[in-house]
Amino acid sequence: MINDEPEGFRIPIHQSLTIEHLMAGIPRTLCIVIWTFVVALSLPLRTWYAIPLGVFFHTVAYAAARRDPQFWDVFRRAILYRVLYRV
Repeated sequence: MINDEPEGFRIPIHQSLTIEHLMAGIPRTLCIVIWTFVVALSLPLRTWYAIPLGVFFHTVAYAAARRDPQFWDVFRRAILYRVLYRV
């Protein structure tokens, strides 16, 4: 088989450099934000009402991350650059 590419044209890249960093199935930053708010609301108030809300947001983020692991970055960028898309 003839190789048309010059030698050294392809460089192997480790998979860890290309996959999204997930924590508990959702993007790491979003997981930290959600559960920090849950702990910040639950511990000082000595109540558990924020835990189901955190589980709900985590489940929604998990479903979105299964479809697209980079959804959080895309969402943040869309909110940040919203003014640029006016017609």
